[in-house]
Amino acid sequence: MNQLQPAKELVRRHHADLVAPGITADRAMSDHVAEGYVWRGCHPFGQITSASEVAQRFWTPLRNSLTSLQWREDVFFAGLNQMDGFEGVWVVSMGHLMGLFDQPFLNIRPTGKIAMLRYCAFHRVAGGKIVETAMYFDLPHLMVQAGLEPFPGQTAAQLVQPGPQTQDGLLFAPQPRDQGKATLDLINRMIRDLGQWQSGLRLEDELRRTWAEEMLWWGPTGIGATYTIPRYTRQHSGPFRAAFSDRSKTTHIARLAEGHYGGFFGWPNFTARLTGDFMGHAATGKIGEFRVIDIYRRNGDKLAENWVFIDLLHFWKAQGDDVLQRLADGAL
Repeated sequence: MNQLQPAKELVRRHHADLVAPGITADRAMSDHVAEGYVWRGCHPFGQITSASEVAQRFWTPLRNSLTSLQWREDVFFAGLNQMDGFEGVWVVSMGHLMGLFDQPFLNIRPTGKIAMLRYCAFHRVAGGKIVETAMYFDLPHLMVQAGLEPFPGQTAAQLVQPGPQTQDGLLFAPQPRDQGKATLDLINRMIRDLGQWQSGLRLEDELRRTWAEEMLWWGPTGIGATYTIPRYTRQHSGPFRAAFSDRSKTTHIARLAEGHYGGFFGWPNFTARLTGDFMGHAATGKIGEFRVIDIYRRNGDKLAENWVFIDLLHFWKAQGDDVLQRLADGAL
């Protein structure tokens, strides 16, 4: 487990450089990123295989738009990746990127006020460099802060989402190995329950097997945040299951835990067919990809909080609603 601490320190230096006024995005990438780097980001960025292109297409425009940019980190942990037999070292960071919204970003008009971009990043570290990153961010959340309404059918609350209730999510120091194992085991039990939709139990009873009764589910803009098993069932999980069929098996690129925190991401995590109304959209009958990051906090033997990042712009574009094009056309 000793390799986790140097990996954490590398990612912290990289993040600090990415927002440092005297360091360009190109240099922040080149100083810490390996040759052959792979970066996966939400639509419209997708997968990029050049560190300089990531700097040019994402970080430099973001820094120009959100001036005085800073990290507002809520969760930070590292672990060995279950999906490759616990060989790969990954470091996870989650929170908000905050700045003054002074210039347009992807045609989102600036407000001249504080803006917060929800993000979660998974970094794979090998040979003292970052070799792979998945960074998902909630662009519709930024749109709402600019007065836009990309998804008028949202069923749960729209919030600038806080960090853990326990305020203990920044795991800069080493954590007891048994705690991380307990967290990962619980996440795996939850995946087995919820990933197949055929438990034979009522949805609320299925959830109670692995979730605390007063669970907090911090979902993306377009779905929203919800609290307690009954409200989560009513405001997200129930409507989601009712709207989709032909769900594929769950696949992840990374799944790991440390201490009481853990999470995963996929590219995509699963596919499903939109056969009912969802988020204000009518059924299309089309299969769609769900690119998702989930971050969890365990409390005892139950999951207490879940922060969720879904590339909804990618999903809805494939269903025929190109939100960014509507924005560019002045139709949003």
